[in-house]
Amino acid sequence: MSSMRSTFKILFYLKRNNPKPDGTVPVMGRVTIDKTIAQFSLKMTVPPHLWDTKAGRLTGKSTLAVKTNLTLDKIRVDINRHYQEVMQAEGFATADKVKRAYLGLGVKQDTLLKLFEQHNTEFLKKVGYTRAKGTYARYCTVCKHIREFLSFAYRREDIPLKELSLTFINDFEYYMRHEKGCRTNTVWGYMIVLKHIISIARNTGLLPFNPFAGYINSPESVDRGFLTKEELQLMIDAKMKNAQYELVRDLFVFSTFTGLSYSDVKNLTKDNLQTSFDGHLWIITRRQKTNTDSSIRLLEVPKRIIEKYKGYTRDNRIFPVPSNSSSNAILKKIAKQCGINKRVTYHQSRHTFSTTITLSQGVPIETVSKMLGHTNIKTTQIYAKITKEKISQDMEVLSHRLAGLEKQITERI
Repeated sequence: MSSMRSTFKILFYLKRNNPKPDGTVPVMGRVTIDKTIAQFSLKMTVPPHLWDTKAGRLTGKSTLAVKTNLTLDKIRVDINRHYQEVMQAEGFATADKVKRAYLGLGVKQDTLLKLFEQHNTEFLKKVGYTRAKGTYARYCTVCKHIREFLSFAYRREDIPLKELSLTFINDFEYYMRHEKGCRTNTVWGYMIVLKHIISIARNTGLLPFNPFAGYINSPESVDRGFLTKEELQLMIDAKMKNAQYELVRDLFVFSTFTGLSYSDVKNLTKDNLQTSFDGHLWIITRRQKTNTDSSIRLLEVPKRIIEKYKGYTRDNRIFPVPSNSSSNAILKKIAKQCGINKRVTYHQSRHTFSTTITLSQGVPIETVSKMLGHTNIKTTQIYAKITKEKISQDMEVLSHRLAGLEKQITERI
């Protein structure tokens, strides 16, 4: 190792020849080590009249000046730290090495986005087999948000895994809530995805600590709406405006009696209809969302609806299904027509199936979960609500079972 001390300097300056439409200009960073120089954008712009060239920061005490200068101080500290790490690891440093290390582009660096993208590439290979397309889309969405967050908050293209911390985790959550305007449960879902990627880094030895240690977050309880028997009857009895309205109503009722989601009904083909061991007609399918098996015996109502729309499609599909947005718009108008004061969407048919059609009629929740194609019974518990009618029925049965015991007790009181 050379005993000569490197000359290391950091300079912030303006790229005045590239003004933005709002009059601000980009702030650049320059690292000089001995005779090597590396320049890069800090991905921020400032009003040029507030810039102090000698100090390399904004003048004054305005909110903009204070916020910008804090960011510049943080960048300076980060660049200094990367310089020290490069020196310790390799015994010497060049401006380009420090620049690449700071930007998260170091060849030997294990970085968050690099790991995330590797994960997504491997995950995509399993889509359609053991993984669902929707889950892949969620991973891609979170990866995109983290990329934007790094640019917004850290002015960087990537971040080494070893730099992750609880502060980073909390900052990302704050960004999603306040900059992206995401709701609590959306943020909660995104944080679960990030936590999964972090667990991969920990399990493969890339990260010796847990940045999520001490992190606290939980989803909000969401009241899942469903239709009562009376509301469902109103919808069935109502005279529809036209054939399109009638189709959407019938599809909603079909899902109410089968528990199938919009996408699963849309993809339903004649091959999914099979006569099973008990001599009854069943729907045997794999759920598009979770890629799990789902087996539902057809009751008379869905069988009648299938019969009604025979010959309406040119391919092997069972129903000519309109778009989800169109279906929801029509359902909203049908609900209003029927005097149903609820926000009715197609997805509520699954909640109605789990609550009004099955659970309230004494079907065990384990059976309901299997028919819905859920991989976790906790998901079914979110869907299925215990109605007052069901509680009354259960207590009536209990009352009959305890009649003898109750008589003995009341005679002695």
